[in-house]
Amino acid sequence: MDWNHYRFRSRWALPAPVTDVYRALERIEDYPRWWPQVREVTRLDDTSGTIRIRSLLPYDLTQVMREGRRDPEAGVLEVRLSGDIEGWARWTVTPDGAGAVARYDQEVDVRKPLLRRLAVPGRALFRANHTLMMRAGRRGLAARLAAV
Repeated sequence: MDWNHYRFRSRWALPAPVTDVYRALERIEDYPRWWPQVREVTRLDDTSGTIRIRSLLPYDLTQVMREGRRDPEAGVLEVRLSGDIEGWARWTVTPDGAGAVARYDQEVDVRKPLLRRLAVPGRALFRANHTLMMRAGRRGLAARLAAV
């Protein structure tokens, strides 16, 4: 087992139309306004940017995101990640009753040296930290969509 390799999946049920959810998720520069753990986003150009994330544990993750796939018809937003973590992340937004479901899939390898050294003893904490971050993101996006 590679202790520095992670696969994550989250499912956010949101009380908003698919198009509104998709539009909110594609505006990465707005994430810090509704997702507390996304501390900073800087656009590099139309298809890439840097993002700095910090959840409960006392470390930041900084990575460059490059657009991989943007398909509004299929509800897919995918990026390639490099930096403290490397791999990919994908949002898939689909209808669900009167609202939408935003499914988040991520497969990454940790590159940040401190986190690599703590891979075995810290793995459960790192996964819990990610879970808490995703819960806060869902709450933040739901509140933003309700306010708009």
